[in-house]
Amino acid sequence: MKLSIIIVNYNVKFFLAQCLNSVKLSLETLNQDAEVFVVDNHSVDGSVALIKEQYPWVKLIENNENLGFSKANNQAIKISKGEYILLLNPDTVVEQDTFIKVIEYMDNNPQVGGLGVRMIDGKGNFLPESKRGLPTPKVAFYKISGLSKLFPKSRVFNKYHLGYLSETEIHDVEVLSGAFMLIRRKVLDKIGLLDETFFMYGEDVDLSYRIIQAGYKNIYFPKTTIIHYKGESTKKGSINYVRMFYSAMSIFANKHFKNSQSNFFSLLINIAIWTRALVAMLKRMFIKVIVPLFDFLFFFLCFYFITQIWQQIKFGGEANYPDEFLLYVLPIYAILFVFSLYYVGFYSKKTQWSDLFKGIGLGSLLILSFYALLSEDLRYSRAIVIIGISFLFVLFPLVRYILSPLSLFYVGKPKKKRAIVIGSNSEYKRIVELLNKTQNYELVLWLSNNEQHKESIGVLSDLEEIIGIHKINEIVFCSKDLSPKSIIEQMTMLSEWNIDFKIVGDAVIGSKTVFTDEPTFDVFINSIAKPLNKRNKRLFDFITSLLLIIFSPVLCIMFKNKKQFFKNLWYVLIGKYSWIGYARPINSTLPKIKTAIIPITFSEDSHHVNEINLLYAKDFKISLELIHFLKNINKINQKPKL
Repeated sequence: MKLSIIIVNYNVKFFLAQCLNSVKLSLETLNQDAEVFVVDNHSVDGSVALIKEQYPWVKLIENNENLGFSKANNQAIKISKGEYILLLNPDTVVEQDTFIKVIEYMDNNPQVGGLGVRMIDGKGNFLPESKRGLPTPKVAFYKISGLSKLFPKSRVFNKYHLGYLSETEIHDVEVLSGAFMLIRRKVLDKIGLLDETFFMYGEDVDLSYRIIQAGYKNIYFPKTTIIHYKGESTKKGSINYVRMFYSAMSIFANKHFKNSQSNFFSLLINIAIWTRALVAMLKRMFIKVIVPLFDFLFFFLCFYFITQIWQQIKFGGEANYPDEFLLYVLPIYAILFVFSLYYVGFYSKKTQWSDLFKGIGLGSLLILSFYALLSEDLRYSRAIVIIGISFLFVLFPLVRYILSPLSLFYVGKPKKKRAIVIGSNSEYKRIVELLNKTQNYELVLWLSNNEQHKESIGVLSDLEEIIGIHKINEIVFCSKDLSPKSIIEQMTMLSEWNIDFKIVGDAVIGSKTVFTDEPTFDVFINSIAKPLNKRNKRLFDFITSLLLIIFSPVLCIMFKNKKQFFKNLWYVLIGKYSWIGYARPINSTLPKIKTAIIPITFSEDSHHVNEINLLYAKDFKISLELIHFLKNINKINQKPKL
């Protein structure tokens, strides 16, 4: 057999289909015996079902876990029969004559051990990693420091991407890309398979280096071009990616360089990771701050100009409002509006128009309350408050609508539902018909509640990953197949995902029926993990701690352990502990919250404790938090159980 193609897949079903279609066309022009392997690393996006249904000619290897790139490739290499082995990424598209050209070149050049091709991204831009140099400490330093970008054509500073070599000419290179890496079998027999120490990234560098050490050449071959969408199954901008990539480089350095070089390389890697982490943190802070800051300036300027206009109308343009009003009162109005928007969740990722109007409404109430509490000498004009609020109800939504094309200022509309049904196959089929009556579901998947089934997208342990990949926003539980306790635990555990829940069956676990002819119910879960409840809980802790600190000279008389009393006040104030929280032992499936000074129950019965903790996490109410705190205020000096 001439060629064995190996594709390692992980949750990129649509890219894989495109890749296999192009591979099939290219193999038809090759007119030689070939085989195609897809090694699936436990995808939950339906990749396996797709291959079985539409690509029966593919030799499929299904893994029950993500084994990483090296191990997965080695699985297929060991049973492959081709004279040449091609490692190919699933997010690639090959040309119709790609295989003919590369095999012809390899047949005519026996000294070549490995070959890579010219790659472009999804927008047609040349990918510089098509040809690379060995990442020695010096080469790595130039890349990490940014000198390679400053001098892209330099033979000294850009040896990493070999920027001084033409992208249209054949060249000897040191490193081939694992996205398309053609290797002679006899070379692999001599140097060994991929090093499984590398989980992801770096294995292509290691393999390329071993090919050269064995006396063979690595060739950059630009006479054919492939599309490489580059990183569809990874988040290249994330800190986790940076850590994994540079850690792989560290493994390579420790394996192939001297100790002194390896230590220097490790130092560079740590600098790179921390630098990227710092930049990412500053970027996130900027994104979080810039929008509220813009809104603050907008609110302040609105009140300021209304003040100037009202001054002109009422006093003929004479300055009648003191600096204190402009410098202190108006900024407080703006702060109250921004706080209200934050409180209702307007600055979350899923910004809704309803949150905008809720925030403006709450801000208006706070400003009116604040105005009423001001002393007479600071109540300069009720008209400015009323006019300002009225204008903001119109102007702020209008400005946000104009700016909504910008991602930072986007205000979204409710999306169509993407649901997953958990239960048996028969219940799933019944529920799909039921859900389709509403005509607002664009996707309904089935998740088996017990063992893996060929039509199921996965099993219960895969649920969180499935939610992320398929952007699920509703989960439907089948009460015939799942116990109420199991359903509630799953709902509580998943509450941070901002997902809607429904239960279908005879048991009523919630309220508000959706369909009058079927027992389907929306379930009310006011989880402690919801952002609004987290903010309320933190606000409660902060305010009570502040008040207790103010009155501590009097209150400390009540407590024998005064040192622990003051420690608790400080730790709750800064957010290390919370006044109220779970009792021990804590079920690992519950949402994580701060360690409590006063547990929600003092029972020592573990079964009872679990039930109370679950109810507390499921139906959080700040009023109950306050009641429990006041009932047990004599215990605020006790040491928290860690």
